[in-house]
Amino acid sequence: MPFYPGPGLGGHCIPIDPFYLTWKAREFDKHTRLIELAGEINTAMPEYVISKVADALNEEGKAIKGSKILVLGLAYKANVDDCRESPSFVLMEKLEARGATVEYNDSFVPVVPPTREHAHFTGKQSVDVKDAYDLILVSTDHAEYKAFDFSGYSCPLVDSRNCIRKKPQKYYHA
Repeated sequence: MPFYPGPGLGGHCIPIDPFYLTWKAREFDKHTRLIELAGEINTAMPEYVISKVADALNEEGKAIKGSKILVLGLAYKANVDDCRESPSFVLMEKLEARGATVEYNDSFVPVVPPTREHAHFTGKQSVDVKDAYDLILVSTDHAEYKAFDFSGYSCPLVDSRNCIRKKPQKYYHA
């Protein structure tokens, strides 16, 4: 089975099922160290991605604070409209907490639906992809982003999915 790492855990069942297995295994005095370690790593991924964003902006002589950032993809996985438990919300919150202005683009999620954990984003609307940002962050590997031509863009692009084919000059893989 292929493994494609990304910016964190997402979805309504994928992050939960392994932890249920861990909980159940403890009833039988079994330890699932690998599942627990994977959970720790995946939970830490948003902070790692934010550090890559900071590095890319620093290369431009900018800070996260005051920067205008576009997040590509709100859905938790490619080519679906399901944004439950999406790591994109966590990334957006972390960037905003550090003083960035954050917008998102996702043709599958044109308007943010109500969520329990991220209710303050409810109603936020997807914007067009353009070269008018201090940085673009790829969070979801939708097919449209893979096919999009970023080669003429002047702003840095941080790709947390390693999916962009037509890269800008300032390309960073997270």
